[in-house]
Amino acid sequence: MKLGIVGLPNVGKSTLFNAITNAGAESANYPFCTIDPNVGMVAVPDARLDQLSEMYHPKKTTPAVIEFVDIAGLVKGASKGEGLGNKFLGNIRATDAIVHVVRCFDDDNVIHVEGATDPLRDIDTIDLELVMADLEMVERRIDKAKKAAKGDKKFLQEAADFEGLREWLNDGRSARSYSEVDIGAEYPDCELLSLKPVIYAANLDEDGFADPERVSYYQQVAQRAAEQNAQVIPVCAKLEAEIAQLEPEEKQLFLDDLGVAESGLDRLVKASYTLLGLISYLTSGEDECRAWTITQGTKAPQAAGKIHSDFERGFIRAEVVSYQDLMACGSMAAAREKGLIRSEGKEYVVQDGDIILFRFNV
Repeated sequence: MKLGIVGLPNVGKSTLFNAITNAGAESANYPFCTIDPNVGMVAVPDARLDQLSEMYHPKKTTPAVIEFVDIAGLVKGASKGEGLGNKFLGNIRATDAIVHVVRCFDDDNVIHVEGATDPLRDIDTIDLELVMADLEMVERRIDKAKKAAKGDKKFLQEAADFEGLREWLNDGRSARSYSEVDIGAEYPDCELLSLKPVIYAANLDEDGFADPERVSYYQQVAQRAAEQNAQVIPVCAKLEAEIAQLEPEEKQLFLDDLGVAESGLDRLVKASYTLLGLISYLTSGEDECRAWTITQGTKAPQAAGKIHSDFERGFIRAEVVSYQDLMACGSMAAAREKGLIRSEGKEYVVQDGDIILFRFNV
């Protein structure tokens, strides 16, 4: 669950990172001020966990988390080592998905590395660097497969698959949009940068954030995202940095004054969680209320293993109640009286928001 925050220099990456993690990554008005990747763990907002905590008043409340990595700005030629390119491309390779911060505001006081604001040009610059880096990897993969095919003909298909992808990449298109072969599924070890899922974080000024649909820059990014089956989230990094300093009650009043339901960062974190195909199940009690992260489609024993390997090894059953049913009943005892707590076995697929007590014996 590691997401890399990328973009050109001075588009608001480190400001955004500071806001979501309060980790204090250096932020300055010049390229490459972030020399090493900054890493921060971010809580996934979950109103269900908040409600459970109010019900149980536990000693500890533990949310699900996502790891964000602030990666220094890329420039043209990064795939060839320009700027600090090779190092940063390697940092992107270690992530599960990309949050691409795109500047969608004009400000003469904030230097733009290309001289002027142009969201689509900026997106194309980053995309092309990722594609160019992938082309080098694909070339090596083809050579390796052809050599291996001399001893085992099955590698001929691998060579052919990557030759098709090479043609696609040579046209400047991402591996993510390649449909001839599901490269990610067939060759999960290939680690292509342009195959990673993307969320565009459109960084607006305060006026634009209040009504992003009226901002032409945002509309351009939204259109590009739609073409790529990607998501776009409006944010105002400067504003988010201010909101991050507020207490929860003050934060909500601030958002109400802006006329928005939730901060751009909350939307970004939730979207990132969904992008990776993740869900949460919940455990509750006086000691701890906690959200546990699993992938969609996980069965009960494997979900139990997230808590402890003994839970999976000695799994007997899962006692499950939906969040909605528990809230409607007001207590676990009342839910049990109404027969709403189910006993599920090894084949049960855990659903988002399930509240579970695992029974096991080792």
